[in-house]
Amino acid sequence: MAYTTIDDPSAYFQTALYTGNGTSTNAITNDGNSDLQPDWLWLKARSILADHIVFDSNRGTNKRLSTNTTGAEETQAFYSSFDTNGFTLGDSNANVNQNGTTYVNWQWKANGGTTASNTDGSITSTVQANTTAGFSIVQYVGNGSSGATFGHGLGVAPEVVILKNRDTVRSWFVGHLSLGFNYVTHLNQTTASDADSVYWNNTAPSSTVVTLGNNEGGNENTNNFVAYCFKEIQGYSKFSSYTGNGSTDGAFIYTGFKPAWVMIRATDVDEWRIYDNKRANPFNVIDVRLKAESTAAESQDDNECDFLSNGIKLRSNSGGVNSSGQTYIYMAFAESPFVSSEGVPTTAR
Repeated sequence: MAYTTIDDPSAYFQTALYTGNGTSTNAITNDGNSDLQPDWLWLKARSILADHIVFDSNRGTNKRLSTNTTGAEETQAFYSSFDTNGFTLGDSNANVNQNGTTYVNWQWKANGGTTASNTDGSITSTVQANTTAGFSIVQYVGNGSSGATFGHGLGVAPEVVILKNRDTVRSWFVGHLSLGFNYVTHLNQTTASDADSVYWNNTAPSSTVVTLGNNEGGNENTNNFVAYCFKEIQGYSKFSSYTGNGSTDGAFIYTGFKPAWVMIRATDVDEWRIYDNKRANPFNVIDVRLKAESTAAESQDDNECDFLSNGIKLRSNSGGVNSSGQTYIYMAFAESPFVSSEGVPTTAR
């Protein structure tokens, strides 16, 4: 079996940096090896205080959510199109396109906006799935019943599920297999992970469905929800955990690829720290971060980590990434696999 089925991760994930122009049209073109028409877009201003803005091609270019708030979905035409290799902004709003402001946009590919009805669960869902990249976008309507399920369309059990109530002011839910689906962590908060059956009914996702409790944030009766489901793909993505050692010669996190993007969170009280290979300098150390739960501008405080050919080496004893004995969960996506399907190795930064 080949080491990886994805030799060019840029076909499924890319980071785009741009500067706002303050007009109603600003076309951003990706610069990866492959063209990428995005289906999930996560945008953040780097140089000013601003919300994180999340769109997807299931809900449309004018339906906004923010990872740092509990707010319900809003209709705002920040995007005018998801293009064949990037996207076009349709608004001069400071959150997305203020003149002279610098921004980052993280993009994932699903199925080009094409959805299908899924009846695998007790709740019929609308699914856009990319089984090659292990990613699906799911819409469903809650029924308020413990043990309700919705189909995710991946054909294998996802390790991570991120979901949001679109209609009502509720927290974001994050389920992570390394933490266990008897816990939920909130993407918009720094509070410790919660243990309760009301979130996932103490049930890990199966190869066909995600199980819900009766909490209003994940299964409020008649409310509309969106869920982003992720399955680990060797050489492309990794969703796991590690234990910090409290040293500047920190833990090594094996991913099996050179990372392009990583989000790390302590299971205790702490931040969701996001690093990528575009905002940092061209070489190690990676020391530029954003926080999923915060409007704060990009910060450059610590020599936090190196992106290596096969993983992440922590270079900080910061509590946000490497407190001694603390458990951390993470999500990571590749710039290139450690070894391609043809046996070609990659190098570190």
